[in-house]
Amino acid sequence: MADNARAKRLADLIREVVAQKLQRGIKDPRLGTHVTITDTRVTGDLREATVFYTVYGDDEERAEAAAGLESAKGILRSEVGRAAGVKFTPSLTFVADALPDTAKTIEDLLDKARASDAKVREVSAGADYAGEADPYRKPEDDEDEAAEAAQEDGGTAGGNGAPGTGDRDGGGTPA
Repeated sequence: MADNARAKRLADLIREVVAQKLQRGIKDPRLGTHVTITDTRVTGDLREATVFYTVYGDDEERAEAAAGLESAKGILRSEVGRAAGVKFTPSLTFVADALPDTAKTIEDLLDKARASDAKVREVSAGADYAGEADPYRKPEDDEDEAAEAAQEDGGTAGGNGAPGTGDRDGGGTPA
């Protein structure tokens, strides 16, 4: 089993060799200059490599590029073997990278959120608070409420008042 650093170095080398060969060495018109190698991953045993690529164009160009890469797989693998100098040249698998599509989806969602935020800002431009500006109770508010309650009960904070007058049950009878 190879160490991860060696697999990473081999993956970087494969990415560079495949990109250079696609740019200069392969005359397939299906590949052209619109194929970009984005990433390469190699298994731990260095036997298989996955090459991620993007194609800027429509679905038809993507399908043509996939067919072109599949037909050029042997040439690219032999070029990788020549450049790498390893005992076993890894087999190459080409996978279309979903990163550009995912990035476009995220951009569309962010645009929707910006538009929604702009609507909310527009609607709330002249609005006032439904209640107080700060709806949370503070300790001084609790003291003010206790003082108001004491004044309503006849002047004492205890709530019983004088015997026979102002007690809470409203009976007014002496104790």
